[in-house]
Amino acid sequence: MAQSIPPGDIITQPNAKVVFNAPYDDKHTYHIKVINTGGRRIGWAFKTTNMKRLGVDPPCGVLDPKEGVLVAVSCDAFAFGQEDTNNDRITIEWTNTPDGAAKQFRREWFQGDGMVRRKNLPIEYNP
Repeated sequence: MAQSIPPGDIITQPNAKVVFNAPYDDKHTYHIKVINTGGRRIGWAFKTTNMKRLGVDPPCGVLDPKEGVLVAVSCDAFAFGQEDTNNDRITIEWTNTPDGAAKQFRREWFQGDGMVRRKNLPIEYNP
């Protein structure tokens, strides 16, 4: 039954993009807060367009209604200006957890016929 109800909204802070500032000869970490504003428990997972440069910790989890989590987005050192950064972004996907499921993330929640919502956060690099 939970699969037929679309997942509620989430709030990310920041809301629109992630900004990393130079210099890029060292690792940077940026924190994003994710809040489940809906009325149901959700499973969430981050994806990134550049696995070599960008990391997310923790990469996935479960949030009860009104619950939030702080996620660390890291950018490894790289040669700024010599690598293409135009398409770098992270995407958070979330879906309702099945009724009665334990509060433990399961990848298969995203592979069934339930609705999965996505939010893209572009990465901006300031020289």
